[in-house]
Amino acid sequence: MPTTGRTKQHPHDDAPDTAADFERLARLPDGEERKELRDRLVRAWLPMAERIAVRFKGRGESLEDLYQVAALGLVKAVDHYDPARGCAFEAYAVPTVTGEIKRHFRDHMWTLHVPRRVQDLRNRVRQASKELSQTIPGRPPTVQEIADLTDLTEDEVRTGMEALDCFSALSLEAEMPGTDGYALGDSLGAPDPGFDTVVDRVAVRPCLEKLPERERTILYLRFFRGMTQSRIADQLGISQMHVSRLLSGCFEHLREELLVPTR
Repeated sequence: MPTTGRTKQHPHDDAPDTAADFERLARLPDGEERKELRDRLVRAWLPMAERIAVRFKGRGESLEDLYQVAALGLVKAVDHYDPARGCAFEAYAVPTVTGEIKRHFRDHMWTLHVPRRVQDLRNRVRQASKELSQTIPGRPPTVQEIADLTDLTEDEVRTGMEALDCFSALSLEAEMPGTDGYALGDSLGAPDPGFDTVVDRVAVRPCLEKLPERERTILYLRFFRGMTQSRIADQLGISQMHVSRLLSGCFEHLREELLVPTR
């Protein structure tokens, strides 16, 4: 593939006359002569491909990269063009190059994966917003105005507007609008260990209800009142060693109940 060094642009009515070359290219077998002719045709039509690439500038991709993608589309057009079909090469190449650039944006430029339908909505909403902004300066167009212009529903317009923010991503350190140094990352939540505690308590409650009243009392005094085994023993009139044995028995019973596989 030839390099895409800058070439002098020309208007559309100054397209090169390459019809005879394409007919000759179609007849040539694979080989050096065919390769040289193919490369010469690509160079001849490169200004057209670059004009198409310029239409897509300002959308987050450098112009140099757009030139490269357009050149790739042009090579595909040259390789697949069949003059026998009676279509002029320019009429075949323009949609081919344009489609290659659009595929590049769809496949490589979206930070988040967005379905093709939503991408199309995004493009229609974006174009309509640009057109309406020229007629209603001083404020952004409303959802209803965009829907009327594009023949979309208001829900489809809102979907397209939301997709406008999917083309690029903010850093987690980016400052939130209207805040004093509050970063985007500060608004993200984190796992709450309290949820696990709630789940554990709900799971163990039926097992606790099966224990004798004295064992339930000992567990309550130990883990909800924070009393030592000695104080529990004094309050219940039993030895500290007995309290320790009762606690161990409770733990063993609870483990057996909780670890029994459910059917």
